Amino acid sequence: MSQALVECIPNFSEGRRREVVDDIAGAISGTPRVRVLDVHMDADHNRSVITFVGPPDGAAQAAFSAIRRAAQLIDLNHHQGEHPRIGATDVVPFVPLSGASMQDCIALARSLGDRVASELGIPVYLYEAAATRPERVNLENLRKGEYEGLKAAIESDPDRAPDFGPKRLGPAGATVIGARTPLIAYNVYLTTDDVQIAKKIASAIRQSSGGLPHVKALGMLVDGRAQVSMNLTNYPQTSIARVQEAIGHAAKELGVEIHHAELVGLVPQQALIDAARWHLQLDPFHSDQILENRLYSAAGASPEASFVDALADGTPTPGGGSAAAQAGAMAAALVAMVGRLTVGKKKYADVESRMEEIIDQAEGLRRSLQTAVEADSAAFDQVMAARRLPKGTTAEQTARASALEQATRRATEVPLSVAEQARQVLELACEVAETGNVNAASDSGSAGALARACLTAAGLNVQINASGLEDRAMAQAWMQVLEELERGAGEAEDRLRQAIHDRAGLGG
Repeated sequence: MSQALVECIPNFSEGRRREVVDDIAGAISGTPRVRVLDVHMDADHNRSVITFVGPPDGAAQAAFSAIRRAAQLIDLNHHQGEHPRIGATDVVPFVPLSGASMQDCIALARSLGDRVASELGIPVYLYEAAATRPERVNLENLRKGEYEGLKAAIESDPDRAPDFGPKRLGPAGATVIGARTPLIAYNVYLTTDDVQIAKKIASAIRQSSGGLPHVKALGMLVDGRAQVSMNLTNYPQTSIARVQEAIGHAAKELGVEIHHAELVGLVPQQALIDAARWHLQLDPFHSDQILENRLYSAAGASPEASFVDALADGTPTPGGGSAAAQAGAMAAALVAMVGRLTVGKKKYADVESRMEEIIDQAEGLRRSLQTAVEADSAAFDQVMAARRLPKGTTAEQTARASALEQATRRATEVPLSVAEQARQVLELACEVAETGNVNAASDSGSAGALARACLTAAGLNVQINASGLEDRAMAQAWMQVLEELERGAGEAEDRLRQAIHDRAGLGG
């Protein structure tokens, strides 16, 4: 397997002095095994976003070097910009990529936070998946009052005390560090300079105001134009195209139009494919219709081919757990496909709304299961690493036993989560088989078969890993969960078989 890889996207409160941003980017790129992918500067926001990737230890070191350099170069007492901020290095999110899990990124965020606080004296707050309190999951809660408001509150309000570091702000302010899934930073400019219109639209579309799920939005004035500034935190569930359409409708009602849009930093390829499919009304559409994808496939460079080749190697990972997750991801993809083959057909107008919901759910499950392919391998690698720890002394034996127990627990949690998601995919496969496009009945059945295989394979991995746990109560609780999933899957299989037989005459 290739080395674990994480993405880091720190935001810095400087977008006007190129030399300062270049200096910070240099601190990142000078870290061994770390690669800077993108540098985005915005003068009106007075903010820069640098995207880089590397192995976990390299990414953590690069982030620390950047935070240290930013603290030397940026004074928040003299900073002004449109974007909310509390620190010179305002926010540092870690995102798991290949071979890394969300738990890995959480550990990375907390370790870095401790180091930044102890070595640099900068207060650190943890957010998103790394948050220590529910109210700190959302970044906007931590930025309340911005640098100026936090400066007084941090010393007197226990609720504003940092997770690490002193209860006071210096010129570098505070830094928010966390772990999250990929998001898209996306801004839409309007044909007006009336910032109140942008604020009204932002309020209408953001989730916290009752708008679209997984959308965070602010209205502001940038380059003389009203701008709706957004973070899309779950683009498979709420796509760029859906957000753009909602903004267009809201703008029209307020007598303006969309002038243009921009991306801040990088965007996952699938997000653009989904946007193209939405706007062009491509039905059907398959990713192998993209020229570059077909070329990579022909050259043997496709991710699927690489995974199958790795599976065939004589190495412990990837193994059955990863294969289970891959099967589940394919099952979810088939469910989404059947949903898309149903939407827009007059014959199925009465189920169109539900099919759109199913597509969103299936896409979310597909992404989660694809992440689990690597997570399962990473978890087992941690078990192997724990087994290799020294055991010559009593202290070493105790440390080794603790590390092995924690690693085995993780190696059980991943396939159990996969099994739970497989059950969800199987239920969705039943539903599209019962009410979706009858011409895709075999695809619905195939989705169900793959989901069932996923659950079975994942269950075997749960059983073998749980058998090695010292905590037998936890192991037994997990086995009970697995038994319930198996019972539900059996019922769903019967339902699926009946649906494809009744509607398409398939099966027996």
